[in-house]
Amino acid sequence: MTCDPMLRPCPPRPRLLPRAFPLLAALSLLLLSRSPLGAQEGGRQENALEALRRVAVVEELVLVPMRDGIRLATHVFRPLDSDRRPVPTIFVRTPYNMNLWGDGQLQEGRLAAPRQWVEKGYAYVVQNERGRFYSEGEWDILGPPKTDGYDALTWIAAQPWSNGKVGTLGCSSTAEWQMGLAALDHPAHAAMVAQGFGAGVGRVGGWYEQGNWYRGGAEQMLFFVWLYGVQNTQRPRFDRDTPREDLIRLSRYFDLAPEMPAVNWSEALWHLPVVDLMRHVQGPKGIFADPAPVATGGRMIQRTPADSAWYRGGLYHDHEPFGVPALWFMSWYDVSVGPNLALFNHVREHGVDAETRNNQFAFVAPVAHCAFTRATENTVVGERSMGDARWDYDALITGWFDWWLKGQRNPVVDTLPKVRYFTMGANRWQTASAWPPPEARMVTYYLRSGGRANTLSGDGRLSPERPGRSEPPDRFTYDPKDPVVSYGGNVCCIGGAIQAGSFDQQAIEARRQDILVYTTDPFPEGLEVSGTIEITLYLSSNVKDTDLTVKLLDVYPDGRAYNLDETIQRVRYREGYDRQVFMEPGKVYEVKVSPMTTSNFFAPGHRLRIEVSSSNFPRFTRNLNTGGRNYDEVEGVVAHNVIHHSAQYPSHIRIPVVKR
Repeated sequence: MTCDPMLRPCPPRPRLLPRAFPLLAALSLLLLSRSPLGAQEGGRQENALEALRRVAVVEELVLVPMRDGIRLATHVFRPLDSDRRPVPTIFVRTPYNMNLWGDGQLQEGRLAAPRQWVEKGYAYVVQNERGRFYSEGEWDILGPPKTDGYDALTWIAAQPWSNGKVGTLGCSSTAEWQMGLAALDHPAHAAMVAQGFGAGVGRVGGWYEQGNWYRGGAEQMLFFVWLYGVQNTQRPRFDRDTPREDLIRLSRYFDLAPEMPAVNWSEALWHLPVVDLMRHVQGPKGIFADPAPVATGGRMIQRTPADSAWYRGGLYHDHEPFGVPALWFMSWYDVSVGPNLALFNHVREHGVDAETRNNQFAFVAPVAHCAFTRATENTVVGERSMGDARWDYDALITGWFDWWLKGQRNPVVDTLPKVRYFTMGANRWQTASAWPPPEARMVTYYLRSGGRANTLSGDGRLSPERPGRSEPPDRFTYDPKDPVVSYGGNVCCIGGAIQAGSFDQQAIEARRQDILVYTTDPFPEGLEVSGTIEITLYLSSNVKDTDLTVKLLDVYPDGRAYNLDETIQRVRYREGYDRQVFMEPGKVYEVKVSPMTTSNFFAPGHRLRIEVSSSNFPRFTRNLNTGGRNYDEVEGVVAHNVIHHSAQYPSHIRIPVVKR
């Protein structure tokens, strides 16, 4: 959902620069926009496009017809000799602004990827999703129907300059539609590279994230922020018979990109009821909470995790086929590494044929969402150093497409491991034949205390020994008006309300009575944890419904506690996401919390810790504890929650330990 690195700058376009935007680049843009030499500078930029035309045929705003007559705006960049010698195609599909012009100037950054691929002997085709910018029709997430992607591939393969083979490429929203396309198994779809692709995964195995909308049945608020800048059913439109030449000319000064007012999301996300959030920030109408004109369900805030509307859009679900060799890129501090790895495993087992099943490769980096190429010699994610996390992604991706689209064998792909992952703490790349690594063995740690695990100074611990019969439980109070505020984490695209990454959690652990803290003894020889972490908690409460949140941390000898992953479980969905089962006051329930995933080496002297609470806001919506619909409520009730750990109720976590 963040910007596509192939199509900078990223929308939405508030007149404020993103926090991650380099200062020099910001100053350069500011000076350029105010320079009295604007005309001269514009002429220089005009030459940049002309320089591209010296090596490529550039066709702007080609209107590619879909099977229902809707036409999608498409740019085509291809080698000059491709009419005589057909070439393979790199295809990028996006909801973001791909127009070559903006603010009256050529967007030079949008020419970089086309030029790179043309110089490598490829055509580069970028297309706006249905209902976005110059593309006709109505927009919904991932640009349904899925057949639009299929029809685009048919059109590309039929062009005289095409050799009939297409590879799809992109990060975030330019990746997430690719899985739905792979389910259609188009004969021209020779290979794909999907990076940061979590919002394209609907249901896979036990994960019912429905495109990152949910985790454990609780809404992830990042999507609320993202839709503010992307959903827009009320937009300027041109007549269907407007000549393409006129559209190209108009695009020089009218790129159809909205200028979204800046929103202080750190404050705005507190608004209740949640259903009115978009109106509260005066955002555009659209599928968040308004009836949608498309046939995919609309009103996303009202859907439950198993709602049939999720299965009518562009999401990929595990009952569908999958027929494309794929190179999957993921990040430990992205929002969806767990379901992403689950999808990778699913395709390896259930791909339509042996070629598909045998040609799935995963790459997991220690960075935030789509930040692969921003790794440095000393990569710091939040506050924690990961060491040198760089990789030659250009060589890897080029080798991948050369193999599948040109038929050129190369050592990059010939020696590619099934899984390459970065182990934090050890700060090194490792390889495995599967995920989790086959040598990982599950080890159980039990929650233990004398009934006072609240805060960092409590007596909570994690022990390999099962608790005794009479061990007292831990109690805490969760007030929806005073939730635990998110600090770092595995998140993206939330408008600055949370900074993704790993941060020292000691201060918040010390002052919050509603955080239960459980920690192992120091590991004398160090311990590698690589794989899926399972959590089972035994809960009783005075309310009909509440949430359980869990955070996994690496605790240094000096006390620093860095978050690795985090999760949540809405208790009403403990028996399955297709039903809601409420609690009876005082009754003890077994709750299997949605799992976590990581690869971290706990160095000698380090400890493993989990935090248990009932909120992690605004990463996740607050449960108002009423048992009601939550999204249309403004008043909550206070929950008095009890975590039991005894012989009868052995709350525990299971961690995958790798011994090398």
